[in-house]
This record gives sequence, structure tokens and C-alpha cells, in this order.
Amino acid sequence: MSTAFSGLIGIDLGTTYSCAARLTREGLPQTVPNREGELITPSVVMIEDDLAVVGREAKRSECVYPDRTAVCVKRDMGDEAYSKVLAGQSYRPEILSALILKRIKADFETRFGPVRQAVITVPAYFDDTRRKATQDAGGLAGLNVIDIINEPTAAALAFAFDAHLRRQGQPDGFARQLLEHESTVLVFDLGGGTFDVAIVRMSAERFATLATDGDLRLGGRDWDERLVGYLAEEFARQHGSDPRSDPESLAFLYQAAEQAKHALTARQTTRVMVSHAARRMSIEVTRTQFELLTADLLQRVESTTQEVLRSAGLTWDQFDRVLLVGGMTRVPQVRDMLRRISGHEPDAGLSADEVVAHGAAIHGGILLSREGSANGAADSNRQRAWSRFETVDVNAHSLGVAVRTAQGYANSILIPRNSPLPVSRRRIYRTSVADQRQVRVRVLEGESRDADACAQIGEFILKNLPAGLPERAPIEVECRYGSDGRISVVGQDVTSGQIAETTILRQGRLEEGELAEARERLEKLQIV
Repeated sequence: MSTAFSGLIGIDLGTTYSCAARLTREGLPQTVPNREGELITPSVVMIEDDLAVVGREAKRSECVYPDRTAVCVKRDMGDEAYSKVLAGQSYRPEILSALILKRIKADFETRFGPVRQAVITVPAYFDDTRRKATQDAGGLAGLNVIDIINEPTAAALAFAFDAHLRRQGQPDGFARQLLEHESTVLVFDLGGGTFDVAIVRMSAERFATLATDGDLRLGGRDWDERLVGYLAEEFARQHGSDPRSDPESLAFLYQAAEQAKHALTARQTTRVMVSHAARRMSIEVTRTQFELLTADLLQRVESTTQEVLRSAGLTWDQFDRVLLVGGMTRVPQVRDMLRRISGHEPDAGLSADEVVAHGAAIHGGILLSREGSANGAADSNRQRAWSRFETVDVNAHSLGVAVRTAQGYANSILIPRNSPLPVSRRRIYRTSVADQRQVRVRVLEGESRDADACAQIGEFILKNLPAGLPERAPIEVECRYGSDGRISVVGQDVTSGQIAETTILRQGRLEEGELAEARERLEKLQIV
């Protein structure tokens, strides 16, 4: 029997592993196993002629065909090309991500029928270009992406839903009776390639993100890299040859390092077999050594976590829970650090690998219920309750405009980061010369004072200004940032009332022609 949630999928498109979830007929989030029966799928693609291998088999193939295998694609989202040439060809990150999403979509449809709507998660610290690239990847994969949601927000939703179920035993009252009292939680999301930390305040029918911060190039892969360096140097000291000099040996070494990291989560010591140049060496690694090798990475995580508290104006005694998300939160040094700085026992009550996908599915259910309610089609008490549920996010990056100074162009921030969405801000600027007939408004995203250090996400020209305007004539600029990610900027000449504006909806680099070309390229690849 079909329900309003049939065909809805929530996808955690991860750097190293991806996960998908659906809502059951009862409105419960459920992880969707892949075709191998596994709950998570390696985010790895191996290209061979017109064949694209995705998942576990591609991960195994990396050691044999490193020049054909793409890993950690998510770190390159928003760039013009993936950081490595595959089988002699350059690929956009959107295409490689679309291959992963198409595999997830196919696995879902084998079990549950057509995918009709999808919610895809991204790190809270993703900028507009990366979010648009993720949405493009979903479209290229044939998904109707109804929203892009921040990973910490999705995780907090899943934890709150689980807490409600344990109290009430029924999903119907989730949005209506989410919490008996207001709760403030810190979502600590350390995954395979990215790090996010967010502060979320939860109350009945409302989720409000207060502050977020993160690092797009900090995750489990970096911990692996430190082990790779240590193991390679030990091997080179013994045999005079560095395994990192050979792509196949290096790929084997990364997989061995990842396995050693997992082993050290449960044990104090492990042994790693390193093979290179027809030689083999067994190297012992202790947890203490591993923690020393990665101490600076942990310090970066700790500093970012403390900074987000300062930006929210909170102290640790004002938090109710610290929620763990991402596979790296299983590492003892990470949990020990959180206990030390927070005074809380971290909450690992839900699967670190699945919780974000579950939250994405719940968010999708809320959106569909809201849509059904607006159309008068909500067909259950659950849907009517969920339709009233509100989530409030913040912008992870400041929005501003470029202004000319004696030293060059500066970033004049209109909407600071961590502003609750939707938000609108306006400011008066001045023309630079007398009788200026037009003004160019460049919209920037970033925290730097230097405009060139920020990302330009759009621009427009305010034309046909009245003749004879004096120098420093007032020009009002208003920036609006919607909860749906839509950014609009309006410029108005105060003297004449002349208006110009632009709307920016997750603008990225792919134009319609490029999207069509990417679809054509994808259609030539058979995905297994």
C-alpha cells in the first residue's frame, strides 16, 4: 500500500562512505541496504572503458587500478575537475558523485520501486558553489532533489526522533511533542573527509541551529595519511625504498592504514603488513603512537569546537547533550577529548554511519507533509503534525559586497555567518566619482576582509543613474538570504529610485549546456 512517503529517499553522500534511508509506512526511518546487503556504500568509483564500478568492488580495485579509481570526490565538489585524471580522462566531481548517487538510486529501486523525491545532505560548512554542485550531481543521477540539508541538522533530527520514540513508542506525535522541555545540543560530526560542528536548540515543533563551523579538509582520511607516512618511513628505513613512490603500493598502504585505525579503536596495538618492490614488512603500531602522530589534527578539531561555542556565546554547562556523528567519532582520542572539554559523556546512541541519512529522510517527510497540508492533502495525523514542524538553519559563510578602497577591493559583510535564516540586511554605500552613471555590485561569500580572498557568487549592474550625481551619492544595497538557500540582492539609487537586482540560487559553475553534456557522458557509462 502506497503512502505519502513512498519513493522518498534521504542520502548521506559521504566523502568515504555513503548511506541511504527511507521512511516506512509507519513513518520510521530505515536504512536501505545496498545490493551486497551492506548498510553503507564506499564512495569510490572505478572507471574502465564505458564501465563505472561503484562501491565495495571499486574500493578493492583501487590497489590494482589506482589510476582508474576516484576516492574522496566530495573534497573536490565545486571545483572544475576532480583532482586526479582517471584512465587518461578528466572528470568533473559532479559526474563522479552522480555515479555514486545512481548506484544508490538503483539499489533503492530494486527493493522499493521508483525514487520520486530525494533529500541529500552536505556539510554545514559547504559554500554555495559546493551545494549547487551537489544538487547538480543529484539531477544528473536522475533524482528529484527537493532539498539540500546540512548534515548536523539532519543528525539532530534523527536523534530527537529516536528520543521521542523511546519515550512515546509512536512516531505520530514526533513533531507535536518533540521534547518536554527546550534542549540545547552540540552535534559533533567528524567523518571520513570533512568536519562539522553545530549547536542546535530543540523545542516542541522547532529546530533552530544557533551556530556552525567546520573544516572541509579534515577527516578520517587525514588520520589515515599520518599512519601511511609513518609506515612508509619505517619501511624505507629498513629497505631503502619508499612505498609512496608507487601508486599501487600507496593504495595498498592507505587501505592497510584504514584497517589499522579501525583496529586501534578496539585494541592498544596492532600489526600492519607493508608490501612494496617485492619486499614485505610487518610493522607494529600502538594506540599511543597513533595518537602522537595525529595530535595536531585533534587540536584542530578541538579549536574549531571551542570556537563555535564562543560564536554562539555559550558555555559547556548550558548544553544538554553532545551528539556523535561520523565514523571518526569511534576513535578513543576523539571521545576522550570531548569528555575533557565538555564535561559530558558523548551520546553515541545511534549509528554514526546511518544517523545523517535517517535525518535526511525525516526532513523529507516533513517537507512532503508541509506540501500536502498546503494542498489540503495531508492524509494522517502524523502528516498534519509534521507539516507544522519548523527547522531554522544558519548561514555557514558571511555574505557581503565588494567595495573599493585605497588598498583595493574589500569585503563589506552584510549578513554575518551564523545568522538565522531567513534574514535580510541593507546598507548605504556611496558612488566613487561625480556623475557616475552605473554601479557594479559584486556579491561575495566569505569571512576575509580582502574581496579577492572571498568567493564571488553573483553580480549585477545598476544602470542609467541620473546625470549630474555628486561624488559619494547614496546607493542602498539590500541582501536577502532565504531558508531555502535563495539569495537575492537589490541595489537602489536613493536619489532617483532606480533599482537593479539579482537572484542567486546556489549558483555554481555548470551551465545548462554543460549539464546536458554531462548527462550525455553519464549515459555512455554502465554502472555496476
